[in-house]
Amino acid sequence: MNNERIIASCGLDCSTCDARIATLTNDDALRLQTAESWKIIHSIPGITYDMINCTGCREEGPKIGYCQLCDIRNCAISKNFLTCGECDELISCTIVKKVHSIVPEALENLKV
Repeated sequence: MNNERIIASCGLDCSTCDARIATLTNDDALRLQTAESWKIIHSIPGITYDMINCTGCREEGPKIGYCQLCDIRNCAISKNFLTCGECDELISCTIVKKVHSIVPEALENLKV
């Protein structure tokens, strides 16, 4: 795998996401580990290892259910933006604010 960053609409770096890594490497052990940790970290009690199948927010291929339905991603797509970094409302946006309050690096990724 290369070290190229893949920035999601919200600013998260998909290239470091365990779900994406597990998908690209077809690593079922990592899928299981990711599902178990996400049950707790992201409060998704019903997630199972076979749901861990995602190539990244802006990449072709499968998306994990909530990534496919993500309000942030869908807003950027509706405005023909690659990321929220192209939007004049980035700093005041209530849709993406929650992600940036939890992962401040995501906001910094959009400022590049």
